Amino acid sequence: MPAVEAKRHELGDALVDYEEKVFEDVKAKPGEKALVTFHTVAFEGSIGLVNLLQATRLQRKGYETSILLYGPGVTLGVLRGFPRLGDEAFPGHQNFNNQLRKFMDEGGKVYACRFSLQALYGHGEPSLMEGIRPINPLDVLDCMLIHKRDNAVIIDTWTV
Repeated sequence: MPAVEAKRHELGDALVDYEEKVFEDVKAKPGEKALVTFHTVAFEGSIGLVNLLQATRLQRKGYETSILLYGPGVTLGVLRGFPRLGDEAFPGHQNFNNQLRKFMDEGGKVYACRFSLQALYGHGEPSLMEGIRPINPLDVLDCMLIHKRDNAVIIDTWTV
């Protein structure tokens, strides 16, 4: 069998060309909007965290960006911690709250469906992070339609 002889990788090595950017760096034109919807359970996969990062990036590119938490997505916006709210029980335990806080601190808007919050997950509005706006379940579709009407960039986040 042939031997593979290659220098062992070391910390700090680059395995790919991470500096080449193929596409132009798009920035929002004045008044352009973006909506990122979440119908995904916190900690059930990476998509929730990845698209929270995408929402923050859209906001930084100049889009008036909103996040819509509905169905299991409301679980991203509830206060968490153990043994007390705000405590990080394990590394990454506060990822969702931290990303949402950063997003809102930078001007992003976050909405959470009241029906999902109470009827599906047994939480009241005090369970939500400060700054998240609870909305009527009938507002969920209208939020999406308004953004579609306004030709917003829309990223729908689902896990099955």
